[in-house]
Amino acid sequence: MNKEFNKGLLLAGFGSFWWGFLGVLYFKYITFIGHIELVVHRCLWTTFTLIITTFLFSKWHIFFEIARNKKYLVYLFFSGFLIFVNWSVWIYAIATNRIIDASFGYFMMPILSVMLGYIFFNEKLNSKRIFSIVLVVISILYLILISFKSLPWVGIIVALSWGFYNLIRKKINIDTDIGLLIESLYILPFALITFYLITKNGHNDFQLSNPPMMLFILLAGPMTVIPLFLYVRGVELCGLGPTGMIFYITPSLQFLLGYFYYDESFTITKLVSFIIIWIAVIIYLKDLYETN
Repeated sequence: MNKEFNKGLLLAGFGSFWWGFLGVLYFKYITFIGHIELVVHRCLWTTFTLIITTFLFSKWHIFFEIARNKKYLVYLFFSGFLIFVNWSVWIYAIATNRIIDASFGYFMMPILSVMLGYIFFNEKLNSKRIFSIVLVVISILYLILISFKSLPWVGIIVALSWGFYNLIRKKINIDTDIGLLIESLYILPFALITFYLITKNGHNDFQLSNPPMMLFILLAGPMTVIPLFLYVRGVELCGLGPTGMIFYITPSLQFLLGYFYYDESFTITKLVSFIIIWIAVIIYLKDLYETN
């Protein structure tokens, strides 16, 4: 049991590291093709990668079982929209030097999920978790009242889209990868149409005349799917509590890369807001540790 638990921690840790470090470096580097084309390719090659993994893991029977359930299809349509919003805003943040703002959203997200769990699933809240939620609200209101221009709307959208995405997926409780495949198939027609328009106007960087660049862009699919597999497998082996703590590797690395490597601006106003968020995170993690 202990061996499996440790394996889960390792997998979840590597998945979080991938999202927070390798993912940022890759997507930041490739933003020269334009964030719209990059979002399109992330959608296209994530779908392609998931089709391959569904064949490799012989999961088509699960796919068709889900596809025959109208309730699941409706939920996955809305969760597909949310994951598309999340991907689009996150890539926009990467492309426009707002990695720190995006990390703000991922710091908020687990605490937001606690609030959503209370509202939609009647999950119990103790005084420490309520206080964490109040601190998050105070942090956001502080930014709005002190300096609207510095409001990290990117982070807020990232947090809301990812939080409500997880809410919907929790309601239907299906295989993560198969659910993501169906969500990607909903997005696919729009991605193909956009890619056609980009190509028609001669703005595409994905060209047969440049095979190395094509292969590099193709990596957008595996770069999305691999950390997801690692993290979800980690959750299966050691549970939501421990992996919830480990997830904070992701926004921490994003913040460090944004500030120290990409030299993004970090105002005093944002610093105060982040300090409030970090206090909320510490309280939340301490409570999570004590209750697990």
